Amino acid sequence: MIEPDLTDIWVYLSASPLLGLTMTLAAYILAFNLYQRAGSSPLVNPVVVAVVMIILVLLLSGIPYQDYFEGAQFVHFLLGPATVALAVPLYQQLSRLRQLWLPVSIAIVSGVIIAAGSSIGLAWLLGASVETQLSLAPKSATAPVAMGISDTIGGLPSLTAVLVVVTGIVGAVLGTRLFELFGIRDESVRGIAMGVAAHGIGTARAFQVSKQMGAFSGLAMALSAFATALILPWLVALMGL
Repeated sequence: MIEPDLTDIWVYLSASPLLGLTMTLAAYILAFNLYQRAGSSPLVNPVVVAVVMIILVLLLSGIPYQDYFEGAQFVHFLLGPATVALAVPLYQQLSRLRQLWLPVSIAIVSGVIIAAGSSIGLAWLLGASVETQLSLAPKSATAPVAMGISDTIGGLPSLTAVLVVVTGIVGAVLGTRLFELFGIRDESVRGIAMGVAAHGIGTARAFQVSKQMGAFSGLAMALSAFATALILPWLVALMGL
């Protein structure tokens, strides 16, 4: 029996959806090990490192993103169940949430308005087109919601998707540092801020810090997405865009 060489194995894998799935899992495992060895430093965020690894592999190997995503879509599918599973740690913090429902509601509405308004304002000051401004507006919501809102208000969903990922990565990397800088120690407050500003990627980082912070971040991520869908079209109309 003739054993296939490495080239034959690579050709087989590159034509199979298994490649994208294997690459995604391997990149995250390596990135998470690096994150642990770095003392859980937010500067070595495993999501950021894994994304960079996958981009480099795709560029060096010449594999089209569409071929990669045929396998990676299995992980993408699990985002839905993972989001629903956030209800478990949130339920564990239910008594704390009952005490904070009013400040949480105010924080989420304020966060949505400030995030969208500041994005549009800065883009306008820098001379960005109206279409780009509208693409920026929902960047702090989770990707599926943000893309749907962007398409509704006249933005570019593909550009919005990129901006959502960048926003989440920046929030996950800088969020905990900012909390320390400003002396914010309450885990529920930190979680709400992270969820509103950095959606899913920020929530993943919050769970690495503590279950309480992650639970409130997941709540803020879900509610801010809902609030963004309600408020943003009205805000855009108010700003005359």
